[in-house]
Amino acid sequence: MTPRPESSGSRPKGTAGEKIPEQPTAAQQKSAAKKTAVPKQAAAKKAAPAKATAKKAAAGKTTVGKTVAKKAATKKAAAKNTAVEQPAAGTATAKKAAAKKTAVKKSAAKKATTVKATAAKTTAVKAAAAKSTAADTVAGKAATAKSPAAKTTAKKAPAKKAGTTERAAATTTAAEAVAKKATPAKATAKKTAAKKTATATSTVAKSPAKKTTAGKAPAGEAVAKKSAVKKAPARKAPARKVPAGRAPTGDAGAAQVVPPETEVAVSPAVDAVDRERLLAGTHHAPHSVLGAHPVPGGIAFRAFRPYALSVTVVSGELRAELHDDGEGFFSGLLPLREVPAYRLVVEYEGTVLETEDAYRFLPTLGDLDLHLIGEGRHEELWTALGAHPMTHEGVTGTRFAVWAPNARGVRVTGTFNFWDGTGHIMRSLGSSGVWELFLPDVGEGELYKFEITRPDGSKTLRADPLARRTEVPPATSSVITSSEYEWGDAEWLARRAEAPAHEAPFSVYEIHLPSWRPGLTYRQLAEQLPGYVKNLGFTHVELMPVAEHPFGGSWGYQVTGFYAPTARLGTPDDFRYLVDKLHQAGIGVLMDWVPAHFPRDDWALAEFDGRPLYEHEDPLRAAHPDWGTLEFDFGRNEVRNFLVANAAYWCEEFHIDGLRVDAVASMLYLDYSREPGQWTPNEHGGRENLDAVAFLQEMNATVYRRVPGVVTIAEESTAWDGVTRATHHKGPSGFGGLGFGLKWNMGWMHDSLQYMSHEPVHRKYHHGEMTFSMVYAYSENYVLPISHDEVVHGKRSLVSKMPGDWWQQRAGVRSYLGFMWAHPGKQLLFMGQEFAQGAEWSEAHGPDWWLLDPGYGAEPDHRGVRDLVRDLNTVYRATPALWRLDTDPAGFEWIVGDAADDNVLAFLRLDPEGVPVLAVSNFAPVTRQDYRLGVPDDVPAWHEALNTDAARYGGSDVTNPDPVKPEPQSWHGRPASIRLTLPPLATVWLRPA
Repeated sequence: MTPRPESSGSRPKGTAGEKIPEQPTAAQQKSAAKKTAVPKQAAAKKAAPAKATAKKAAAGKTTVGKTVAKKAATKKAAAKNTAVEQPAAGTATAKKAAAKKTAVKKSAAKKATTVKATAAKTTAVKAAAAKSTAADTVAGKAATAKSPAAKTTAKKAPAKKAGTTERAAATTTAAEAVAKKATPAKATAKKTAAKKTATATSTVAKSPAKKTTAGKAPAGEAVAKKSAVKKAPARKAPARKVPAGRAPTGDAGAAQVVPPETEVAVSPAVDAVDRERLLAGTHHAPHSVLGAHPVPGGIAFRAFRPYALSVTVVSGELRAELHDDGEGFFSGLLPLREVPAYRLVVEYEGTVLETEDAYRFLPTLGDLDLHLIGEGRHEELWTALGAHPMTHEGVTGTRFAVWAPNARGVRVTGTFNFWDGTGHIMRSLGSSGVWELFLPDVGEGELYKFEITRPDGSKTLRADPLARRTEVPPATSSVITSSEYEWGDAEWLARRAEAPAHEAPFSVYEIHLPSWRPGLTYRQLAEQLPGYVKNLGFTHVELMPVAEHPFGGSWGYQVTGFYAPTARLGTPDDFRYLVDKLHQAGIGVLMDWVPAHFPRDDWALAEFDGRPLYEHEDPLRAAHPDWGTLEFDFGRNEVRNFLVANAAYWCEEFHIDGLRVDAVASMLYLDYSREPGQWTPNEHGGRENLDAVAFLQEMNATVYRRVPGVVTIAEESTAWDGVTRATHHKGPSGFGGLGFGLKWNMGWMHDSLQYMSHEPVHRKYHHGEMTFSMVYAYSENYVLPISHDEVVHGKRSLVSKMPGDWWQQRAGVRSYLGFMWAHPGKQLLFMGQEFAQGAEWSEAHGPDWWLLDPGYGAEPDHRGVRDLVRDLNTVYRATPALWRLDTDPAGFEWIVGDAADDNVLAFLRLDPEGVPVLAVSNFAPVTRQDYRLGVPDDVPAWHEALNTDAARYGGSDVTNPDPVKPEPQSWHGRPASIRLTLPPLATVWLRPA
């Protein structure tokens, strides 16, 4: 490193803790002359042993080396004799400095001409160390006697010598003072000189090995400040208030003092390159520079504390104030054998903070974590990345880790550092792309973000992709959190895996939590929602996306915080409480999950580290054409891992019982909503997104393996083969199944609603829309969804889709729900439709609960529909024929499916034992008396289990109150038949009496 230029008219900075002598007064010069006057004869005698020593050290070297060594020693001794004699004669300090410059220049010139000569190197280091020449002896005596002139002679010359061990003599003097407690000068002068001469050879022999390290230290840097050695405080910036501490005598805890003669000290200050990178936030390995590090001469302590007035190292009884190197950097070299346990006392304006040094800790992530992240196989990714309060090496704090492989540097910023991350640079962990930093004394509730330096040098402030808690939108910061929640749903979890979802009763109430009861928190919802859903008889609730999203109008389908429940309704533990209460009420919890895309917000995932990272690098594949969002790059290991682990995270950390995966069709096809020329075929020339297929298969396999009893549900609107087939079973297309447990039957939903929207008189021309679903009913494991998508954006609510007057509309809804609950497949109904809300749903105000107010005139009409939904669920759950064989053709038989002119449909549902349920729907607004239907002849009588036209539901109360006995007249290909009264716009369920 290039040495620092000397200040004009003044000496370089002295050793830390050294009293910098002022220009001596006449009295001081006189005193100095008395203390340091040495006869020329004595100096000449001591110069001879120095030559002898140089010869001895150079023994075995080349003749040229010997000659150079002798000449260098002779010139050095002469220079030092001059430096010693001048103060004795009472000359000015300026002459002394000039003499020393001459000595240094001569030594440097000599060294430059003999770079490869070991003897020359030895001589140069000897001269720098100032331990074996006569001048060194005189300087040592003078230093022991605390003469300012002698100090200048001993310390100043090496400090100005660039490329050598600048402060060796100063460090030796300081260490000697610590070890010997500065005994009287006259008593120890001879001992010191003798000891130095005796050890000079071994010291110099070690010097060449340390030369490279020493050469990096800039001239004039401080080593350490020790007030115990120098009674007068070191000169420092006026703002510094923490006083320099005392060096310990003997053993101070773990801090052991290094004998002064063993090593040549180096400058502890951060070099210019590292300093620049640290200031810019682009240093990949700040822990290799900052903190405490063994170096020649002891332990170098370096701290980067912007805005600090002073920094002091505290270890046991040791207190050493570090030198202020400017721009927030502090450094010091302590003569210790090993790195002690230490803390930092940092003084800011108006406050003093004692804290751990963040840069003294080993990484908190191991090689296995990094290996799994790189392979895309870290199934518990949320435990490795993000912000985690923890105890590390016995210290409490928070571990921050983020994946940003393209970043030039990453800093963590937040409320704990006043949103200035300058001093909190993260380290890069090898080639993993992961950056990590453990910050002591930072805990839960603090806000944070990552400040990322992009490849082009610009900076961006980003929320944590794996943040487990966020600020309430529109604020965008991440929040440090950990869970203390104690679950009470062990009984639910133990029995939820008893039967797979497609073989169990499964009726779902879909809900948008923020608008179900606007203004309620998670905990307040937990006091109302479980009771309401249980009263209606639903087996599950499906929550529209709970993960954090910035725009409420997206209903949660444009996610930025994939690992954080939305803060609009409370904390993550509050959400756990809601799930727990639902489980305790016997209600399963499904959640909408959105791995297909994410928004372009510049504080979230888009070009996270300055380049496409989570999104595909091909702009045509990255941009979602329908929603203006970005699609994930499913082919990248780390991105796939991010999503697969996220699916497991919700199921494991929040006890979610199932995930309804949104927009699967948009993931499966490369040409989804794209025109020719806007997409690129796959490697086989097809339009299938092979990366997305592999991702969905891995996600399903992982979730089912890790969390028994859960179910995954695909919102998939195409005829993709094998959505609910096992991943290892290949179908006709050559693909293995995607591995979902259930799939939304979008075709049934579209066709059946289209049929119901026609006037009854025209329905006979659309009869096939109600029967076509049975053509493919067993190709997948289906859910029949009447979801939020069908009651918004001008599509009208379910009751408003029905033709006719108000009575006919309500009757149409009741008959439709009866048909839906009897049809093979599971059921899903969106909130508000259970009581025939007439208006479309709005996330701003939620369901129209006032329709159920007893003071409202039409309240019985709405309450009647809700009572029907309750009874549908009650009978459904108690009747295995309606759910046990939903995915088995043996569980369904048509009675009549072609009575288009009558608008009548009739079929049997069967359980594994063959026990039937007869479902008959009359979608005409007329009563049909004595309507004959063929039935099995082994059922002695049938009775109504449910009639949607019953008066308590708001119907006309046309019923079959008595058991209906079969007649031996064959009908509809059956050996027996019954005659029923079919109510208008109604569905009737009958089962064996």
